[in-house]
Amino acid sequence: MIKISDLKFGDMVLAEYEGQQREGMVKDVDRPEGKALVEAGGNEFWYGPGELYPIALNNEEMEKLGFTRHENGDGSAKYMKGSFRVLLPKKDDFSSLEVWWREDHRYLNQAISVHQLQNHYYQMTKVELMSAAVH
Repeated sequence: MIKISDLKFGDMVLAEYEGQQREGMVKDVDRPEGKALVEAGGNEFWYGPGELYPIALNNEEMEKLGFTRHENGDGSAKYMKGSFRVLLPKKDDFSSLEVWWREDHRYLNQAISVHQLQNHYYQMTKVELMSAAVH
């Protein structure tokens, strides 16, 4: 379940309809009504927080977001998109990561989901991080 207040346009989420979850993109958020408009599978529907789920951040999702991966000799891995960086102290372990852009460094000591990374990216760069899968 995702809090509607955590969502913004462009965020990637799992939307559940009739017991099936589909990956989709948030197209609009109605905070007073507590719903998000999500485009999934070519259809747009309004979903409440009990019908929206986070997408786990992993290598595949990072690639969908346009990041390139570099494995470091110390067992860590760095993902790069322009001048934005995501460092995993242990490659393939997304339970702890460091993100930075210019002088803004953030240390995240818990796993985050795709929409949370998108929100960090936007807060830091003022540019939306969109999945290449929806373009």
